[in-house]
Amino acid sequence: MTTISKEHSDRLYWLGRYTERAFTTLRTIQKLYDKMLDKSKGYADYLKCFGLYDSYGSNEAFINSFLYDGSNANSVAYSLERAYDNGIVLREEISTHSLSFLQLAKDSLAKSELSKNTRLSLLPLEDQLYAFWGCLNEYIYNDEIRNIIYIGKTIERLDLYIRMAYPFDTTQKEYIRLMKNLERAPKGTPYRYNTANYSELVKIMENEDGYKQNSEKVIGCLEHLFEPLEVTV
Repeated sequence: MTTISKEHSDRLYWLGRYTERAFTTLRTIQKLYDKMLDKSKGYADYLKCFGLYDSYGSNEAFINSFLYDGSNANSVAYSLERAYDNGIVLREEISTHSLSFLQLAKDSLAKSELSKNTRLSLLPLEDQLYAFWGCLNEYIYNDEIRNIIYIGKTIERLDLYIRMAYPFDTTQKEYIRLMKNLERAPKGTPYRYNTANYSELVKIMENEDGYKQNSEKVIGCLEHLFEPLEVTV
């Protein structure tokens, strides 16, 4: 197997993270949308999870920003654009078929912004992101490439789940998936897991009490868990 470059390893990793961020943010906003139908301020707790200031003032402004505002780094639009930017460079590695589903997802989001029925108009987008992941499995034959993308995906999902205080059994399933993905990363890849953060993560996630008491530490471990190897001269 030919080891891929550090630059492409980085792009593969962030392709996984940004696509998952778009997907999880989309699903969360869809759930919040139901709460907002009764005009309650259903997004306040969501902002607190990420330490974000409420500068929106209305449910409609929040929805518009977190779905469609490409200048909002927490929005679906922003994450999709960053995922697509990485995908363009990686189209030979991930296939043009896979990339086409990211383009379709961007198009669906743009059409949704013009729709009068936000919830209904977003349904194709979720399916297109599922199709993107399925296409990766179909067209990527290099395990190194696939594993790096999925490491990014699982790190992002676990990070978001912890910030949003998902139950331990849910986060533990993603943690186990992440551990399996890390172990599959070929030894020659420029990106490897940081052993200190890996050990700390394993210790904390052994049980529910550790998870509840040290969730911020887990987020810190995830931030620097999978990074380029330092080369000493």
